[in-house]
Amino acid sequence: MHALIVVAHPDRASLTHAVVQKVSEGIAASDTARSFEIADLIAEGFDPRFTEQDFAAFGGGHALPADVLSEQSRLERADALVVIYPVYWWSMPAILKGWFDRVFTNGWAYDDRSGPDIVKMLGRLPIHLIAVGGADQRTYTKHGYFEAMRTQIDHGIFGYCGAPVETSEFLLPSESGFPGSLLEKARAIGHSIFASGGEPRFLRSGGHKQKDALLG
Repeated sequence: MHALIVVAHPDRASLTHAVVQKVSEGIAASDTARSFEIADLIAEGFDPRFTEQDFAAFGGGHALPADVLSEQSRLERADALVVIYPVYWWSMPAILKGWFDRVFTNGWAYDDRSGPDIVKMLGRLPIHLIAVGGADQRTYTKHGYFEAMRTQIDHGIFGYCGAPVETSEFLLPSESGFPGSLLEKARAIGHSIFASGGEPRFLRSGGHKQKDALLG
């Protein structure tokens, strides 16, 4: 079993990258043989801009850009997709949104060309989402950010493509032992990547408020 871990954060010393490391350790420590690949979008220089070539391919009859085909090949090799990102403005970083814009293409992730109904094409790919936030649980709950982000990301992206979201988790600076407690939790998440199933598991860890851009 093979996992593709996608991360979007410019600072390799950030909590987000520490979470990636712990998730990777958890996958590697699974009872049976597992493998993983890390797609560090910023370090790799992924271009998130949706260009004329992307738009032409969206309509059909034009080839996809080479970098998009490369990312799709990564996903086709994967048995699970793990997305780990800091919360920026109550959403994902722009480079990660651009990755979805460009890589989850019409005719590959879904098909709306062949009739009135959308064909969902990613049903084989389980999704595991880990958002690293800076605000506490009370703030997320008070303003409805948990629900808003899940509607936008879990349902809006993956539901549209038929990819089952098996875990959707928010790691927030709320509990005693932070940040060590969150890193332990991240390792446990990685260990359970290929064991989880059924209804999505939601994790909310609250605590003192800090800026996402600095904490994540």
